[in-house]
Amino acid sequence: MPEVNIWSEEFGAVTDEPILLIMGSMSQGVLWPDEFVGRLVAGGRRVIRYDHRDTGMSGTVDFAAEPYTWDDIKDDVYRVLDAHGLESAHLVGHSAGGLLGQFVAVERPERVRSLTTIGSSPLGGGEGQVIMRALMGQPQPEGSLPEPAPEFVAFYRALIAAAPPEGRRARIDGMIAEQRVLHGTGLPFDEDAARRLQERIYDRAGDLSAVVNHRLAAMAKPDFEPVGVLHQLKAPTLVIEGSHEPAKPGHGAIIAEQIPEARLMIVAGMGHTLPPEVHEELATAILAHTAR
Repeated sequence: MPEVNIWSEEFGAVTDEPILLIMGSMSQGVLWPDEFVGRLVAGGRRVIRYDHRDTGMSGTVDFAAEPYTWDDIKDDVYRVLDAHGLESAHLVGHSAGGLLGQFVAVERPERVRSLTTIGSSPLGGGEGQVIMRALMGQPQPEGSLPEPAPEFVAFYRALIAAAPPEGRRARIDGMIAEQRVLHGTGLPFDEDAARRLQERIYDRAGDLSAVVNHRLAAMAKPDFEPVGVLHQLKAPTLVIEGSHEPAKPGHGAIIAEQIPEARLMIVAGMGHTLPPEVHEELATAILAHTAR
């Protein structure tokens, strides 16, 4: 398979401790807020964020001609590290980015100085199947991960049934509505800030529709996540979850239970986004976790 161009950018001094920020599925790297990144840099960190393939300013793929799986998305983590001349870094992953971080930490432990997951699920926990069963109204088998919040399920059921919005304004309005649901109910939702963010995401995307390839990649290899391996993870691990997490409620505690000596941190009011109200708390915790 031909390699895909991956857009990335870095901040801070090259001599500082490096942090690689890994965003979730179908998401651009700029969803790591500039203010949050700035706090990490001010704390003496070299910070790198990047757009996954088929998002933002990274290359897009003709999936029918050149299909890929989440193994390839995971391997892009190594490609970004290599491109920035890093043998290892502190990995901070949000949502599916946390799954990628867990997988890399198990597969190539020498490349991971520490791991932080935010709003993520345990590797091998079958999160995708749990969400799909919830959307289809099917019962969950005993021992499954906790289901998403009812408002999350209702929103995505309606989204699946609706015709895709057409035009820039309609699409951005739909993206804001999705951000509102993911934001949760614990903190006020700033619609003006959400519009600025989604306009940025829309305008910097080479092909906004290409993100659907991440879903196709998941279907191409549903068993991407290895099961029963988190006990092998050796990197110091910080697990962060919002008290109002709508997508993966309670999943953080399960990650922390499975990784030896992992620490669980609950952020009051936070949902599945990274609003300004939590930047200081998150940055302070991550700076402490990534200190030498």
